[in-house]
Amino acid sequence: MSQHPVVSQQEWLTARKALLLREKEATHLRDQINAERLALPWVKVDKNYTFQAPNGNKTLANLFDGRTQLIVYHFMLGPGWTAGCPGCSFLSDHFEGALPHLEHHDVTLTAVSRAPLPEIEAYKTRMGWRFPWVSAFGSDFNYDYHVSFTKENLASGKAIYNFSETPVPAKPADTELPGLSSFYKDESGDIFHTYSSYGRGPEELIGTLMILDRAPKGRNEQKTMDFVRRHDEYDQPASRSAGSAD
Repeated sequence: MSQHPVVSQQEWLTARKALLLREKEATHLRDQINAERLALPWVKVDKNYTFQAPNGNKTLANLFDGRTQLIVYHFMLGPGWTAGCPGCSFLSDHFEGALPHLEHHDVTLTAVSRAPLPEIEAYKTRMGWRFPWVSAFGSDFNYDYHVSFTKENLASGKAIYNFSETPVPAKPADTELPGLSSFYKDESGDIFHTYSSYGRGPEELIGTLMILDRAPKGRNEQKTMDFVRRHDEYDQPASRSAGSAD
């Protein structure tokens, strides 16, 4: 039985209109934050990074694939891992439908992980993904953008993540963390780091969560995304209710 009060249509409408005002406030705040994000200063990238890609090594400039804007998703898949992070996998399930729209709007999206390319390719095949994904194995890229921990971090027990000092996870398998970074390449070929976000920052990329937020039970979780599995690890879908349409 529902724990919510059951009211008349008019009472519901009154409550819904009150919430609508708050939703509009949130939309306007999001617009303001987006404008402030676009107004951030940029940092020129002077370091040369090389990535392992299916068709040979690529520089950071190559990852733009002829466009001026690049978004990198820092996918948690470390060397020797048998599978990628479930949360990163959940988020990455949402990439492919967006790719044509992004690419025709001058934006290239790619995942980057520290695992060697054969390990990335094996997991990518398992998950049935086609989005670009390269390896930063042997590069400083993941360390410079604070999504992988160095030996010194492990020894000290501390690292920088989400722009502040944080304890290094106790388990070696947890020493890769997620994030998103954006870059711009100008006509002369100079590259600039424009934005990075960590922790729950990229959560709005997960369309499933945005849909669940409108469902009667919401996300229905005890802790953040505790219901999430890799998409090939869910049990068979529950049967429909008796009397539902085919």
